[in-house]
Amino acid sequence: MRPVGSKYLLEEPLGRGATGTVWRARQRETAGAEAAVAGQPGETVAIKVLKEELANDADVVMRFLRERSVLLRLTHPNIVRTRDLVVEGDLLALVMDLIDGPDLHRYLRSNGPLTPVAASLLTAQIADALAASHADGVVHRDLKPANVLLDERDGGMTPMLTDFGIARLADSPGLTRTHEFVGTPAYVAPESAEGRPQTSAVDIYGAGILLYELVTGRPPFAGGTALEVLHRHLSEEPRRPSTVPEPLWTVIERCLSKDPDRRPSAENLARGLRTVAAGIGVHANSAQIAAADGVGALLAPDPAPTAVPETPGAADPTQVLPSNAGSYDPAAATSVLPQTSGPGGSQGPGGHADPTAVMPPVPQRPDGPPQPDGPHPWQSQLQAARDRNEQTQVQYLDPSQDPLRRRPQRQAPQQQQQPPQRQQQPPQHRQQPLQQQYPSQH
Repeated sequence: MRPVGSKYLLEEPLGRGATGTVWRARQRETAGAEAAVAGQPGETVAIKVLKEELANDADVVMRFLRERSVLLRLTHPNIVRTRDLVVEGDLLALVMDLIDGPDLHRYLRSNGPLTPVAASLLTAQIADALAASHADGVVHRDLKPANVLLDERDGGMTPMLTDFGIARLADSPGLTRTHEFVGTPAYVAPESAEGRPQTSAVDIYGAGILLYELVTGRPPFAGGTALEVLHRHLSEEPRRPSTVPEPLWTVIERCLSKDPDRRPSAENLARGLRTVAAGIGVHANSAQIAAADGVGALLAPDPAPTAVPETPGAADPTQVLPSNAGSYDPAAATSVLPQTSGPGGSQGPGGHADPTAVMPPVPQRPDGPPQPDGPHPWQSQLQAARDRNEQTQVQYLDPSQDPLRRRPQRQAPQQQQQPPQRQQQPPQHRQQPLQQQYPSQH
């Protein structure tokens, strides 16, 4: 077992995510006044140990300490409570209540989609948790089934939203450039993908994706790459499956609006989902059915949505996609040249640098005559190198004339007085294999 601070012991890992590892841990002594929950010795808790790259970032550590009071006071029946925060050397950890149950992603893979009524009621509880956090100024920004734990105590199944504040802690300038954006591509809102300012409406978009997945078993937008998924969030509208009732589809469609100002507030989303659940059930009366059909009137947007703090790098439009990602053309030419003047101050079409001007400018003397138009010195050197290479030819060499094979021999004095002999042609039987190997071209 590994100690965390002086009050906790890690026992076994429960799961790993993009920001850290969750451990089952045990409290070995009562926490101090700085903790939201003192706890008792021997009590079992869950501890999320953040990754080293987060713990080693000074900006994350400072934000970790600054967000301490926000995370510790965030309490709701559908939110996993943060009990304590530990800062020890290069270790950052969040101590939370232990939920003995699977996450919603694992549950869906094991049991399949939920009925429309069950999906509506479960998402309504998640919307309750979002309404409480938004009222406290906290935006989750990574809502997905894997961040919803199912508490199966007392014969029921209560969804518990976890990982609050992790997006804010991980959103430091350096790490944002590394991970491109905070969130999961299949659940990220269009404004987050484009790097535009974000509000609590990003959580409503995530709730719409989650609700769609609860009734169909899959998110509405998928693709082979993260960029393809993000592009579909920006440019495509979801299609209504035949198994989704019309009132429930009205809720999903409003949550997945590309315009964040048209999405309902979390409080109105919870109210609308409970109205739909009552109107699409098998025991619904005519009044409940009529109320469900008119659910659109209940889905009013939030007049004052909670804004995501403007941290450096959090809304940089160069993080994920360009500002014109809605009209992204995958077959368009890649533009990588800087928009500066070319050699001699000349510019290409549209004021861009001439893409063919790759040679450095020829230096000229201030008092000298202008250089005539001609090949660049580097081009002359390249042509000279090509000419030298073209003069190199491959031809037959008699092994007896090869200095690397012929042993040096000392000539006798009388041989030095004899006139030089004419070089004999190589024997025919030595040339024949080469002629067979390299036939002449006609």
